[in-house]
This record gives sequence, structure tokens and C-alpha cells, in this order.
Amino acid sequence: MRSMKKSIPHILLLGFLIVTLYPFLFVLFSSIKSDNQAIASNPFGFPSSFHFENYYEAWVNAKISVYFLNSLYISTLCSIATIIFASMGAFAITRMRYLKISKALYQFILIGLLIPGNALLLPIFIMFNKMEGVFGHPILGTHMALILPYTAWAIPFTVIILSAFMRSIPGEIEEAAVMDGLRAKGVFTKIIMPITIPALVTVFIINFIGNWNEFILANFFISTDELRTLPVGMVGFRDIYNTNYAQMSAGIVFSILPVMIIYAVLQKQIIEGLTAGGVKG
Repeated sequence: MRSMKKSIPHILLLGFLIVTLYPFLFVLFSSIKSDNQAIASNPFGFPSSFHFENYYEAWVNAKISVYFLNSLYISTLCSIATIIFASMGAFAITRMRYLKISKALYQFILIGLLIPGNALLLPIFIMFNKMEGVFGHPILGTHMALILPYTAWAIPFTVIILSAFMRSIPGEIEEAAVMDGLRAKGVFTKIIMPITIPALVTVFIINFIGNWNEFILANFFISTDELRTLPVGMVGFRDIYNTNYAQMSAGIVFSILPVMIIYAVLQKQIIEGLTAGGVKG
């Protein structure tokens, strides 16, 4: 009876694993099958022959490469920019408490979490139109129309995560650095930032995934096909290749591949970043 109770969590986890992996394996196997008939005749089975040309057709002829590189560029740039601004803000809030505005700044940043991003769609559109008149260069229809809001939206969440992590860093480390002659800039770049790497990796992955999957702004603010991101491009890809399930599956694999690779490589840092901030040093 006791062994049965111990095995129940493992059985539940195994069931969860099967439910989670099955859709991905179905798409993966379908992407290397010959055609719709092969998929329909054996939808759950391993392909009898491998047809990697589906990936080439999706990458080149369906312009998945263009959408993929656009999403990779925007997601990476925005995630890095968010970390730069948010880490400086978190440092000022948690390690420079003598500043009278640090507490007010933290509360102001918290307000950003209360505002849903979709509610800002129209104000951002109007703001970008006015900015075009001021700077003389269009923003709507360019990647900058996505980079600016993506970066700004992620800052409140990133500041909260990094602040929780930085509060767990013992103050003695900072005091020793000051005694050695480091000022605030040196403490931030040489002491705090290296220690905070697990949390930085965690928020980078979370922000990257959010930017990678964002659809609404990318759909409304980008009209040029060469500048579209992958989620928007996949909609057009689906409309064109809706009868070719093999190439559609290849396109889906391309859309989830970067996130899987990043998580597989950095999963240790992600777990450390999610747990270390809750432990006082």
C-alpha cells in the first residue's frame, strides 16, 4: 500500500509528460513525412522515410527564414535592452536605499503590472504617429514600433524579479567592495551583476519567449511582409499551405526550435534564478 502511494506521483508525472510531448512528437514526425496521405494513413506512427525537403521548402519558398530572423533579432535585442534598464533600476531600488526616490520608484514600476498591454494599443499608435512628426522618421511599419513597447512592457516584471534576487545578496559583500575603493558604478558592474547572472538568464528567457510569441502589436504595427515576425508570418503561411500538413508542421518546428534550444542549454541557470532569490544569503 505504501509503495502504491509512492508510485502515484510518478504515474501522474508520466501522464503529464505524455500529454505534453505528444503534440510536439506528432508535429515533428509529420514534418518529415512525404505528404498528407502519409500523415493521414499513419498519423501516430514513425515515418517510413525521412523527407527533410519539407524544411527547405518552408524555410526558403515560404519565407520562414525572413520571419524567423526578424523575430530572433527583435526578441534578442528587446530582452537585452530590458535587462540593461531593469537591472539598473533594481540596483537603485535595492542597493541604493539612501536615495529618497527609490521606494517611490519601485511603487511606480509596480503600476506597470496593473495595465494590460492590449489596452495600450491605441495610445501607442497615436504616440508613434506624433513621434514621426517630431523626429521626421516613421516609426510605424518599422521594427522600432515593436522594439520600444516590447522593452517597456517587460521592465516592471524584470525589475521585480531582479529586485527580489538583489535583496538576497549579503550587504557585507557590497561594504567590502566600497572599502576597496569601488563606487556605485563599480559595485554594480563588478559585484552585483556577476552575482545576479542566474536571475538575468531567467528573465532573459521569459522575456524572449514573450517577445517571440507576441502577435497583436506585430500584426497591427508591421505591414511590410519582409519585416513581419514569425507569429504573424505563420498566419499567412497557414493560409497558403493549409493543405500541405507536412510543410505546415515544418514551419511549426521552426517556430518553437529557438525556445527549446535556449531552455535546454540554460535550464540550470533558469532554475537557479527562480529559486535563489527566495533564499536569504
